[in-house]
Amino acid sequence: MPSSRDPEQSPDTPASTQGLAKGLTNYGDTGFSLFLRKAFIKGAGFTDDALSRPVIGIVNTGSSYNPCHGNAPQLVEAVKRGVMLAGGLPVDFPTISVHESFSAPTSMYLRNLMSMDTEEMIRAQPMDAVVLIGGCDKTVPAQLMGAASAGVPAIQLVTGSMLTGAHRGERVGACTDCRRYWGRYRAEEIDGAEIADVNNQLVASVGTCSVMGTASTMACVAEALGMMVSGGASAPAVTADRVRVAERTGTTAVAMAAARLTPDRILTGNAFENALRVLLAIGGSTNGIVHLTAIAGRLGIDIDLAGLDRMSRETPVLVDLKPSGQHYMEDFHKAGGMLTLLRELRPLLHLDTLTVSGRTLGEELDDAPPPFPQDVIRTAASPIYPAGGLAVLRGNLAPGGAIIKQSAANPALMEHEGRAVVFEHAEDMAQRIDDESLDVKADDILVLKRIGPTGAPGMPEAGYMPIPKKLARAGVKDMVRVSDGRMSGTAAGTIVLHVTPEAAIGGPLALVRSGDRIRLSVANREIALLVDDAELARRAAEQPVERPRAERGYRKLFLETVTQADQGVDFDFLRATQTVDTVPKQG
Repeated sequence: MPSSRDPEQSPDTPASTQGLAKGLTNYGDTGFSLFLRKAFIKGAGFTDDALSRPVIGIVNTGSSYNPCHGNAPQLVEAVKRGVMLAGGLPVDFPTISVHESFSAPTSMYLRNLMSMDTEEMIRAQPMDAVVLIGGCDKTVPAQLMGAASAGVPAIQLVTGSMLTGAHRGERVGACTDCRRYWGRYRAEEIDGAEIADVNNQLVASVGTCSVMGTASTMACVAEALGMMVSGGASAPAVTADRVRVAERTGTTAVAMAAARLTPDRILTGNAFENALRVLLAIGGSTNGIVHLTAIAGRLGIDIDLAGLDRMSRETPVLVDLKPSGQHYMEDFHKAGGMLTLLRELRPLLHLDTLTVSGRTLGEELDDAPPPFPQDVIRTAASPIYPAGGLAVLRGNLAPGGAIIKQSAANPALMEHEGRAVVFEHAEDMAQRIDDESLDVKADDILVLKRIGPTGAPGMPEAGYMPIPKKLARAGVKDMVRVSDGRMSGTAAGTIVLHVTPEAAIGGPLALVRSGDRIRLSVANREIALLVDDAELARRAAEQPVERPRAERGYRKLFLETVTQADQGVDFDFLRATQTVDTVPKQG
């Protein structure tokens, strides 16, 4: 009987570079290489018919250490269903999974490792397209960085946000409310029994933080970039909507494979401008700018902080979510999610950018459901904050720039001059911040050094310095705080972050001493150390730079190659070798 197999898929004639024939190991006989590969995968029970289909890889980041990804098994199954309904062959595979609270010394330290793992596994294994399942803060940027470098058609699927809980009649959710209640506990406003009760209610289900923290920010940004199915950013983790998004993602991946719709066709300069616009309008995490810079850098696109600041002045915050507002991601989803927001931002967006659907952003918005009354996503005429969530600061303390989340800061402190209270590193702060003898007053400015990319290492979220206990007990809720580190997107306060260059490589922050005067002016976009240049030069001569070193392993690689915040804290050798675009563009 004649064989029904396609001759191109026979075990000895690999005439295609698609499907299982991609990336064959070279034994000097390509026919044998494919023959061997098919023999092994047939051990899992696959037929020749199944193996002749487009192969769709599915990055599975499920981990018992990662409750943000607790629904990953269900999502993998739904993606597989979508792939098979569209005629593809789904193949899931594991990569590193990074959770914010379970990664030492910090999740940011491992983001680049996860991006390399993602890139190399996409390259190493045969797949015509790949579905990236991530959620917790650093996982989505790591996956987008890796996929941008790998060059295979890729689509992002997020795990979705957790549900909110309730404490004594008050709705609560991670992790803005975590910080608020812990602040009350430090101030001795609530006791140990109550903080334990709160601890049981803050995370009501698996999924990512329920506020506009980094995870939610990156979900929204991924959709704005065009790397996610329309409406895919906001559905909570444990809803049927999230599972349907997963199925649709699998189906879309098959179409992307057929069209060879690679990330470079979607992730253009205009797409990054759209993403920056959304970052500002959602009151997104300060981490978002670091991650967007890293993703763009993989494609040779530079993000200009001065341009971002110009954009911020004309882009109001429209999404009323904690920490800038009052609501949670569940509410954002019920209000129409990203489609509602993008419709409101439409006059400010590049509508001709391509999305994973193969259609433009404008075409996706044309087909969006009609608007309806809701109070979570505001109109441009009635914003929750008149300018963008982020502002870029410069001055002799941060010649390479610094970031403040102005939408979550105390208006009374955004024009402030005060005396510096300096902590040389995180351990110094931990030892002295609650010392009753600490010389600190409410109008001082807390300064924390050496928590930047190399100083920590990994730029931890220690920039959200706690209010000293003796001030917290006196009712102080906010102070100006300055560091070369990061803070969680769930945090609020008048906090200056990402001071560049960092102290550990000799940035001016290293020269600040307790008692110095510092001036913050958000209106003038200034962060200035009020010490004359001659004195700073004298201090610099007295304390030569000793960059952190390591003898071996990943830490050695990290410390020797990591870039500063204004280049995304990526490894220098992973960034594109040539710049093809700079955004936002002038005008």
